[in-house]
Formats: sequence, structure tokens, C-alpha cells
Amino acid sequence: MQICLLSYRAYKYSGGQGIYVRYLSRALQKLGHSVDVVAGPPYPDLADGINLIRLPSLDLYRLPEKRRYLINPMRLNTWPNFVEWLGECSGCFTEPHTFGMRAYNMFRQDGYTRKYDIVHDNQCVTEGILKIRQLGMPLVTTIHHPITIDRELALKASNSAYRSWGIRRWYSFADTQIKVASRLSHFITDSEHSLHEIMSSFGLPRERFRIIYCGVDTDVFREQPGLQRPGNRILVINSGDTPLKGLKFLLEAVAELRNTRAVELTIVGEPLVNGYTEGLIEALCLGDCTQYTGKIDTDALVKQYCSATMLVVPSIYEGFGLPAAEAMACGTPVISTTAGALPEVVGDAGILVPPGDTGALVESIKALLDNEARRKELGAVGVERVKRLFNWDNAARQTADYYREAIDSQVKIKIKVG
Repeated sequence: MQICLLSYRAYKYSGGQGIYVRYLSRALQKLGHSVDVVAGPPYPDLADGINLIRLPSLDLYRLPEKRRYLINPMRLNTWPNFVEWLGECSGCFTEPHTFGMRAYNMFRQDGYTRKYDIVHDNQCVTEGILKIRQLGMPLVTTIHHPITIDRELALKASNSAYRSWGIRRWYSFADTQIKVASRLSHFITDSEHSLHEIMSSFGLPRERFRIIYCGVDTDVFREQPGLQRPGNRILVINSGDTPLKGLKFLLEAVAELRNTRAVELTIVGEPLVNGYTEGLIEALCLGDCTQYTGKIDTDALVKQYCSATMLVVPSIYEGFGLPAAEAMACGTPVISTTAGALPEVVGDAGILVPPGDTGALVESIKALLDNEARRKELGAVGVERVKRLFNWDNAARQTADYYREAIDSQVKIKIKVG
């Protein structure tokens, strides 16, 4: 098949969307399919032979906040660019919408509707994507989890009416996704839990969905015997400084553990200026035992997993929880909340605690710190579980089968209309 995979942003080494595009495209290529990835910045890191079609945007979130509004007027020379800039000025997140506009404009050019057998939208779900579908293109859409949950959790964490108003404006694109999704027919999601959340939030029937677990590249994410695991190093992945990731509760747990133990906390990611956790590390006096790695590549991430005593996933919600699976593939014991799909991913290969429960995190971390044999046992179980359940080759085969169903459905519609 000739496959076109769309992703409005796909950072190379962190964030689920970029990882999904990177590994799914490669696995589909291994099956003999031809894959083009159409993406906005930051662009994905793709395997050799996969064509990347860049759809440049203003990429405003790469700039310091004060500079996002001071744009050279010459850069506002297209309608998508103007909408993107105006959205930022008004406090709305418009990247999915403007990417959909650019993608539709691309497909309107001669040849594009005949070039591909299937278009696969990676959680853009905007009017532009719907218009591509209306051009007669068979379309499959992946929704990793409903963005409405992010909005609800952000509103719960809000401490003022003004901030709540800003949150509603920022997440207004979620209402557009609900409206557009009602007119689409073929969806992929990553877990049983996400399926039920999406059905509830979007009001969609079960028959429009296929559950296909994400995979882990076990040729890359694997144990590295040369690396030593200290007995006191806690690792957490924080790709987005938001309440959804629950970092606050882990920081509180580390502060309590520090009263009796010399623990160290490594946060994979970088602190955001005026971010959700700004000042909390200082307030809890954790500066001397906490470090951010900044943005790191895959090799460095694997080394972080393989040199950690444990990974903690304190999320309030996760549509899948890829860091948990990656850590398990590296033989790293995992402590995770029961939020979202995390129990489906972790299973019996880790310790599960309620989300938002600092005390439960403290007790679980203590239990693993004090029991090296248990850490090794969980690590071994995790490796086996990932190899059995979370395999990109399996994910690609199931995805390709679903593409064929979507193509057959489109052919039947054309025959009926004709």
C-alpha cells in the first residue's frame, strides 16, 4: 500500500505522538508498504526510505513567550499562518487546526488524491482532515486519548476563575475534535481504557474503533549489562509540565523520603518557564537531589532507564503510558498509578498505586528501595511482558489490516453512490 501518515507535531525523542509516528512508519515499511509522513514542526526522526513531507508552521511554541506575538508581518502571508498567530494572541491552541488546513491544501494539488491508498491521521481531527476525507480518500484516525480529559484535569487544578477561562480557551480545539470525529468512521486507539473514555467523551459507537497496542523497539530498549543500577535513583519522564503528569505528587513523596533516605530524582525533560511545577522543587528543598536531563535522544534515554533503581509514573491520566513499557523492556522495575490505561500496560510487572496519593507512592518506593530481589523480579517480568504484548511488528500488521477495511469501506461507498 501507499500510506500517508499525518501528524501535526512529532518531536523526535519525547512525547507519544512523535514516537508513534517514528516506529509505526518503520514497522509498516518493514512489511513492504510505502510510507510518506506529512508533519509539522518539530519534525520526526524517521527510518531510511520513509519520505518526510514538511508542512512548515510558525512554530510559535519554540519561541520565548514574549516573542510569540512580535511576528514579522511578512510571515503572515498565508491564511493558516495568520490563524496560527491570531490563535496564540487570543490564548487558543490552533496548531492542529492550521496543520489540517495546510494538509488539505496539499491534497488539493494535482496527483495527491491518486498517490495514496490510505491516509492515517495521528490525532489531529480537525476540519481540514475531514475535508481530505471528503475528497474521497480512505481515512483512519488514531486518537490516543480524549483531550477533554486533559482539559478537565487542568480545570480541577486551576486556582482562579481567570485561569479557568484561559484553560477553556486553550482547549477549545477539543470541541472541534468531537464535532469532526462524529463524521469519521475508522478509529484506532491504544487501549481498552482509552476506548471507553473516547466513546464517552465523543459519543461514538464501539464499531468504529480498533484497539491496537503501541509497541516498544526491544532492539533499542533493552538491558545494558555494562551499566550499574544504584540503589537510590528514582527516574520519572515528564514530557509535558502539566497537572496530567502528576509530578507534584512524586516531588512530595521524594521530599518525605528525604527525611530518612538519601534518594536522588532524575526528571527526563526540561523545566518550563512559569510551568506547573515551577517553584515546587525549591519550596520542598529538593534542589540538591533533583536534576533535569533536558531534551535527550533515544540512546541517552535508554541509558537513563538502565541506570535507574526504578521508574515512577505518577500520572493522573495516561492513554497508554509508553515510558512504563520502555522502562519494562529495559528491565527497570516500575511503580505506576492506576490512572487511565497504565494497569493494562504494567499488569503484574510493577507496583500500582492510586493516582494523586502521595502516601501510597512513599510506601511503594520504600518497599522497592529496601528489596533488591523484588526489583530484579519485577524487572525480569517486565521484559517478558513487553516482548509478548507490545510489539511494533504486531501493531503494524494489525494497523495494515485495518487500513484494508477502511479502503474496502470507501470502495463500497463509491459503488453505492455511483
